[in-house]
Amino acid sequence: MMDFIEGEVLYIDKPLHWTSFRVVRVVRAKLCQKLKIRKLKVGHAGTLDPLATGVMTICTGKMTKQMERLQAEKKEYLATIRLGATTPSFDLETEIDAEYSTNHLTHQSVEEALNRFIGEIRQVPPLYSAVKVDGKRAYELARRNEDIELKPKLLVIDSIEMVACDLPDITIRVVCSKGTYIRALARDIGEALQSGAHLTGLTRTRVGEITLAHCLKMEELDRFLDEQIDLTN
Repeated sequence: MMDFIEGEVLYIDKPLHWTSFRVVRVVRAKLCQKLKIRKLKVGHAGTLDPLATGVMTICTGKMTKQMERLQAEKKEYLATIRLGATTPSFDLETEIDAEYSTNHLTHQSVEEALNRFIGEIRQVPPLYSAVKVDGKRAYELARRNEDIELKPKLLVIDSIEMVACDLPDITIRVVCSKGTYIRALARDIGEALQSGAHLTGLTRTRVGEITLAHCLKMEELDRFLDEQIDLTN
């Protein structure tokens, strides 16, 4: 049995098109309903974009105090990138705003470009992100077409492996530090290849030692909670 009021950690496979906040909201609502309580502290360690799927760490009760520590774990992603076109959000949330030739690209040239991003890098976060600017989320300002300038952050990319190369599409596996925006990495890879790029698919496959195999699907949550909550005490 699990004591969600005292504090537990759940790992959820975030569904496509769901916001991280929606996952938290649904988990909290289900827990409150099943525990017959009105309030429960629930949070997540590490945001995933609506168009991303994969491992999400959900904390309840006192375990919410551990979110910063859990968020610092290394993360692994499987990302599909389309070369030859850019979007303002660096993914499919916004429409293509420019197209470029990819005739000069080869498997080797892409491999060489990817290798340049391994190690410590400075990355400018996407304008369409939850980074705060003067107390407001960058994406709120970007959607109002306000001019904002985000400062580069120091990150560590442990490894980038090319999983598939069917130009202009590539699929890569990335192991990286917290705070890494894979959308921004796609942008930077496109700039390095002088072809532009945007993200077309993203799955967080691992957080620390937790993989997708350890994660609950949202449709499994009710059954799992019923098994873990003892209302006889």
